[in-house]
Amino acid sequence: MTDELNSLIERSQTLLAHAWVVRAFIRHSNEIDDFPELGEIGRAVFDLSLALETRIDDPAGYFKMLAKKLSKFEKAVEQFAQDAPEASAHTNFQMAVVSVQACATGLREILESAQRLSQQG
Repeated sequence: MTDELNSLIERSQTLLAHAWVVRAFIRHSNEIDDFPELGEIGRAVFDLSLALETRIDDPAGYFKMLAKKLSKFEKAVEQFAQDAPEASAHTNFQMAVVSVQACATGLREILESAQRLSQQG
């Protein structure tokens, strides 16, 4: 079971890397000056990533923290999906929304898989 949980952590970290790229894109976009609410997705990505990175070697702790933080991230993703089109119709913003939505969906699926594995063990 530990190998399976470690594999889920690796997948989770890969998704967080994708979210981190969106964070960097938003932070460096000119639109953030006129739409500071876009920065909330960056803060949510940072908060989730920082909370999880210290628990990479502790699968139980990692998934407990993911369970604690994921809904806040999902809410930030929902808000970003509403705010980004108002800031810009550019493809970069459209793809940023798709990317963080995929991250949120993937993280939810990973968490559910980890919880099922933990219940079996």
